[in-house]
Amino acid sequence: MIEHIALITGVQDEADAFLSDQPATRLDSPLGKVRQLDHAGKAVSILCCGIGKVHAGAAALYMHSHFRPDLFLVIGTAGHVSALAGDCFYLGESLQADYGTLERFGDHDGFTHYNAGAWPIGPSDWRPFQSHPMPESLALPQARIATADCFVKCPDRSGYLRDVLKVDLVDMETAAVAQIAALLDIPWAGIKAVTDGANSDSSGDFHANLERAAKLAASEAARFIEYL
Repeated sequence: MIEHIALITGVQDEADAFLSDQPATRLDSPLGKVRQLDHAGKAVSILCCGIGKVHAGAAALYMHSHFRPDLFLVIGTAGHVSALAGDCFYLGESLQADYGTLERFGDHDGFTHYNAGAWPIGPSDWRPFQSHPMPESLALPQARIATADCFVKCPDRSGYLRDVLKVDLVDMETAAVAQIAALLDIPWAGIKAVTDGANSDSSGDFHANLERAAKLAASEAARFIEYL
């Protein structure tokens, strides 16, 4: 039974958008303020940890050790790289896009992907992290997201992620939380709204669309919790 949820974001706007009008208590942590509230009979602890995989993984471990959540929930914004229709998505799968081996094949450099934490040597047999099943009533399109410690604003990179890793979205936190969740045997889920197309316009588009997308993801996350 899911009674306590640890909600993690990389950007403060994403955390602030989640039930901002609800009464809450605030606690200090090494990664920032933790806001605690109740929603739909669940205890929710919200932490904006900062951008990137290290911050996200550290946040998941901190939340686990201090609050013992039954579910990790990553919400916020993402770049959109595929033709999958929609502007807000349930993250059915996640993977780390920058874990593997960089090597030269003949005259060309190539990157071989492996499961995060596995030996990056020998045959590659990577599999994405699977999320907690989406409640049917939520009815969001389901996406695969690639996580890496870089902000994607290159169409060639977007095409590679789409065509080789078969992803729909890109971000900088989700797969790190999913990896910690797998190590701790705790379910994870994610809801992301689109700010940009992971292309040359992404920097401007991200800032222009951050508030709208953060509010959309937060609204759908609140609905998700209600359906658990």
